[in-house]
Amino acid sequence: MQPHSRRTFLALGLLTLTACTADHTGPASGTGGLRPDPDTPVRLRAIAATDALLAGYDTLPPPPGVRSADLRAEVARQRAALAEGLTAAAVPSPPVTTAPTSTSPSPAGPSPAGPSPAGPSPAGPSPAGPTPAGPGLAELERRTGESHLADLEAASPSLARLLASAAAANGVHAAILGAPAPPAPARATASPSATPAPSPTPAALTALQNALGAEHAAVYGYGVVGAHLPGDSRLADARTAYAAHQAQRDTWQRLVAALGAAPTPAAGGYRLPFPVVSAADAAGLAAHLETRLTTVYADLVAAVPAPHRLTAALALRDCALRAHRWGAPDQPIPGIQDQAPTPSPTAG
Repeated sequence: MQPHSRRTFLALGLLTLTACTADHTGPASGTGGLRPDPDTPVRLRAIAATDALLAGYDTLPPPPGVRSADLRAEVARQRAALAEGLTAAAVPSPPVTTAPTSTSPSPAGPSPAGPSPAGPSPAGPSPAGPTPAGPGLAELERRTGESHLADLEAASPSLARLLASAAAANGVHAAILGAPAPPAPARATASPSATPAPSPTPAALTALQNALGAEHAAVYGYGVVGAHLPGDSRLADARTAYAAHQAQRDTWQRLVAALGAAPTPAAGGYRLPFPVVSAADAAGLAAHLETRLTTVYADLVAAVPAPHRLTAALALRDCALRAHRWGAPDQPIPGIQDQAPTPSPTAG
């Protein structure tokens, strides 16, 4: 099961949140017996999809320069998290690594000096000829992530949080393996105005307001990021991210207002978590913003009514992908690891 609480600094570290994720443990029935855990079929489906992905890593060679052993190890950690709480008899045996993996010294993720593009490499085929395995692994990662997202509404809040975080990791892995960014139509289908949802609980409203506050801070932060980047592709990335966070901020404002609450306003200004005086500092701030937002959105997936989970999960995946592009360390399950404490700045 996932941690029951964790102190998280939202976006620029301006807010502190104790994440409370609902846990589903199969409560006792009125007759004294244990009721079957409704999460079990969801967990088993997720494990089966993950096992198919692990088998792909064992049979398909990676694209040049990718350390598939590192990616496979992260997928295996996802599987272990999905299986936690199930009886040993209910969980099939995991696949065993049988195929050699890449010996390239290149890391799976981007270097701190600057991440590589998420799209396919323009380089030509290897001397051995065209290698279809890279796109094959990327497609397996993408399909696994989509299968996790498809089960969000059927899961308990805590399991939905785990599925969304695993799907975000699958999206990052697919990018490392050369897949293009997820298509825009997938995001459009998740508009919170498209499907009416049950009345939210106070905890759900609090999580929505926290996400809105974090997006206000991210919009401010990206204004600082853009001011310290040269006029190249990194500046274009910052502008794209700035627009994305503005759009996400507006989405949460509309949803909070539609639920009858007053949206959290932006602060007059924010004190940054560290000085930003160079392009490297700016990239570090962008990575910091996106990494912190993965935890905000993982918490939101667990808090909101089921029809709104996909919107929060796609926001989580987008933040994980942007964090990867800005050079942040990739996480096997973004947003649910305990974060190292950082100085807590204040709004200014």
